[in-house]
Amino acid sequence: MSKDYYRILGIEKNASKEEIKKAYKTLAKKYHPDLNKSSDASEKFKEINEAAAVLADDQKRAQYDQFGEAGEQFQGGGFSQGFDFSNMGFDFDDIFENFGGIFSGFGGGRRRGPKRGSDLRYDIEVSLEDASEGINKTIVIPKYETCSQCSGSGAEGERGIKACSECGGSGAVRKHHRTPFGVVQMQTTCRKCRGAGEVIDVPCRSCGGAGRVEIEKKINVKIPAGVSTGTKLRIAGEGEAGMNNSQKGDLYLFITVSEHKIFRREGDDINIEVPVSFAVAALGGEIKVPTLKGDAVLKIPEGTQSETIFQMKGRGIPHLHGSGIGSQNVKITVEVPRKLSKKQKELLKEFEKSGKKGWFSS
Repeated sequence: MSKDYYRILGIEKNASKEEIKKAYKTLAKKYHPDLNKSSDASEKFKEINEAAAVLADDQKRAQYDQFGEAGEQFQGGGFSQGFDFSNMGFDFDDIFENFGGIFSGFGGGRRRGPKRGSDLRYDIEVSLEDASEGINKTIVIPKYETCSQCSGSGAEGERGIKACSECGGSGAVRKHHRTPFGVVQMQTTCRKCRGAGEVIDVPCRSCGGAGRVEIEKKINVKIPAGVSTGTKLRIAGEGEAGMNNSQKGDLYLFITVSEHKIFRREGDDINIEVPVSFAVAALGGEIKVPTLKGDAVLKIPEGTQSETIFQMKGRGIPHLHGSGIGSQNVKITVEVPRKLSKKQKELLKEFEKSGKKGWFSS
């Protein structure tokens, strides 16, 4: 049966040259044998090339549309002989620009660059007092460090490394493929050395050729004043060692500030409720108030009502980014005694009588 080149490329019979080009690029990338390892990829790739070779050429396309694949005009004149793509309006570089760099007709192979070490995360919990003052802590983290025995090379001495026999030390292997656009030199990263151009012949006895060893490292970290839950601190270079002596990753500290027994934090302010006696609230006086830095004296004015809030400036949390310190907000709750003596009851009754026309009526 005659092959349906339009069906092979998945296009309509009135498709433009640009649509043919787009279809070929998509299918060639999908079925190229070096990208697709399925058993029928190679045959499918040849079929796609054959279809593009005919439909992209105006003369051959006209002959195909008239006579089909079996016409004598196509005998021996298909994909196997190739053709001149320059007259078809096809841009060679544009055809292969999306193949991930596997095609390279000019120049040498691209060696694999060093792989940066992984970043690490460490979750740390601090108290509200520590968040207010700042603190130095020593943490222990498991991570990969560069092997000191081989200095990260993975080889046992200088003789432990040799040039890759697969690519001859270039880091790339070259193949030639015939396409609708002629013979193309294809260049891919060497699978044996992964583009390094060198392989380890005698592995390091300490790291087994990995170039890194797993350790537990103690690190002194400084938690600055003003941190809050969700604060993230970066410690450069304390992540895992990279491969082949490449750059180390970073360590990220994720801060959680634990809840306090008596203080409640809002931004850089802290809130607290303090009970006072009825007498102090009515007559005024001074009370001791707990703060993050010890007790402080707070003056209560005469006639203070329950749930009045007093602001103690500079008694809160320092601003993490910038100068200044938050406040401590003290909410007063007036305590009503549950039990009274006989004399206290008499005095309150007398106080109530004397205040009916004055204080209680205001």
